Amino acid sequence: HRRSRLQFFNMFDHPMPRAFQNRFSTQYRCYSVSMLAGPNDRSDVEKGGKIIMPPSALDQLSRLNITYPMLFKLTNKNSDRMTHCGVLEFVADEGICYLPHWMMQNLLLEEGGLVQVESVNLMVATYSKFQPQSPDFLDITNPKAVLENALRNFACLTTGDVIAINYNEKIYELRVMETKPDKAVSIIECDMNVDFDAPLGYKEPERPTQHHEEPAEEESDPSNYEMDIGFRAFTGSGNRLDGKKKGIEPSPAPIGPSDIKRGIPNYDFKIGKITFIRNSRPQPRKTEEDDSVSSFIAFSGEGQSLRKKGRKP
Repeated sequence: HRRSRLQFFNMFDHPMPRAFQNRFSTQYRCYSVSMLAGPNDRSDVEKGGKIIMPPSALDQLSRLNITYPMLFKLTNKNSDRMTHCGVLEFVADEGICYLPHWMMQNLLLEEGGLVQVESVNLMVATYSKFQPQSPDFLDITNPKAVLENALRNFACLTTGDVIAINYNEKIYELRVMETKPDKAVSIIECDMNVDFDAPLGYKEPERPTQHHEEPAEEESDPSNYEMDIGFRAFTGSGNRLDGKKKGIEPSPAPIGPSDIKRGIPNYDFKIGKITFIRNSRPQPRKTEEDDSVSSFIAFSGEGQSLRKKGRKP
């Protein structure tokens, strides 16, 4: 009897491992939130990264010495896909849990599929990088602020997941490209730096290439200018009435610099001001006429007499 007694007590001398005591692990059939029965609208579950579990899970978790906040690892053993999440409420039917639609897509789960739920401890996030799955995300005025506000409904992030956020009645998907200090991090009460990758399908607008050419020096020789090939009067050949061919070759006048078309630079040009040049040729000043008019005196000329002086009548 002594041996049997000692053997009986030795069974309890070695307590169960502490890791096994603190671990919650069970399987549930998962469904979308739209399948949740009840008068209350639970569409808020779709806007975050938390699930709804049955009340029995709360009873088991309360008996275990787990750390808070309660975070869970979800695994689809058929597809070898996993993610992490938090819990929103314990109001689901027994043996059932309700997941956001984007989370079921990441796990490749269908309605009623089996998912393994395990309690985990995750490190607090310090950095995360996201890649929008559509260029439409850049149409938001402040995408970083919108994302940070949407992440308040999430408990953790997992590298590789494609999360979905709702803004202005439109769903935007973002892939979690990187998280620090681990591939799965907790984002509850954390100071996290957020960064973005270029969205899928985004093309940078092509900028016009600017050729910086040195301005050519002004040519002063009129012979180097492009000659005017327009109409010039009296440049054709002539015909004589007597039928001779002598002296009928055309002799056009040489083209001078004044005949060459050149633009008139506006040296007084100012940005934002339009100047209409009414007359490009400056009018000559009538200084000589003005002097003659101002010096004119009436009846100041010399008179003429019809009679010659020195003759007697």
